[in-house]
Amino acid sequence: QVHLVESGGGLVQPGDSLTLSCAASGAGAGIYALAWHRQAPGKQRELVAVISRTGRTNYTDSLKDRFTISRDYVKNTVSLQMNNLKSEDTAVYYCASGPWLRSDYVPAYWGQGTQVTVSS
Repeated sequence: QVHLVESGGGLVQPGDSLTLSCAASGAGAGIYALAWHRQAPGKQRELVAVISRTGRTNYTDSLKDRFTISRDYVKNTVSLQMNNLKSEDTAVYYCASGPWLRSDYVPAYWGQGTQVTVSS
């Protein structure tokens, strides 16, 4: 079981930077991969980035130049640094956790989400 709590969302302007954080707790917090997903209005939820317990990362190709995922193994937190934000980054951002076996990451636990709105 993993409990996830996100923080750091808000309203920003195009070109701004924003960092999201997620605190993980529970028996599986230090075992599973941690990830960020997002869901824009009218669209399916998509993976933004995932980081394994060993530090291996994977990004959606279109975001890897602007977004950086990192993990604090002592505090059991995962962060998403987002730079040069665009209006199309507006979405609810969800923290997730689950096993990452070979090439397959499977989200099993979800946070409640935090809203990020990019608008001038």
